[in-house]
Amino acid sequence: MAPSLTARVRASPLVSPRLISRAKNHRLLSVRCRSSGSPPVVRAVVSAVTELLRVLSPSKKPRQAVESVNTELELPRSMEDVVAVLEADYARAYFLTGNFTLGIYTEDCLFEDPTIKFRGRSRYSQNLDLLIPFFDSPSLQLESIEKGLRVDTNFVTATWTLRTYLRLPWRPLIAIRGNTTYDLDEEYKVIRHAESWDVSALEAIGQLFVPVPKQTGS
Repeated sequence: MAPSLTARVRASPLVSPRLISRAKNHRLLSVRCRSSGSPPVVRAVVSAVTELLRVLSPSKKPRQAVESVNTELELPRSMEDVVAVLEADYARAYFLTGNFTLGIYTEDCLFEDPTIKFRGRSRYSQNLDLLIPFFDSPSLQLESIEKGLRVDTNFVTATWTLRTYLRLPWRPLIAIRGNTTYDLDEEYKVIRHAESWDVSALEAIGQLFVPVPKQTGS
């Protein structure tokens, strides 16, 4: 492998320390650019699809009863409690039903996936309410759930497989395997809910526009 720019600069006694510093900063900037958020085209498509679903979605009352029950549950006091609550939420397929334990999330919890990022558990609940009417024959399978520690942050990582058709005229199939990391604060409440997928953001969006092949008679 070719030596890095910084290594080559250090090897030359004729280069000033200021240039070395600039080379380091350039490399760090490049890494930040590559690891930045989803491409603008993805954000534009997500925004357009969200608005389309909002227009097509049947009006319905928010799930106030479910939310009030969830916020009144005893809060987790350990990592084991958090895992137990999340396992129960996955058993209810919360991605697909919207039935999740709201009380274990902070009000300004950060929610993100490869296509979108926002704050607020209420907004997350509203987004689920928007999507649920369009799910057709959905399934969510929890494969594993593990505890971890990153520096001074406790977290839980769940690996899952999601599969559902969408109630659109061309009935696309959404099939994604991914994992969700739940970062916890010192009170064992979720402050960050971050998804990663086995497909890119563009590939995931592309699934929305692929019609299911028509079944031919035998």
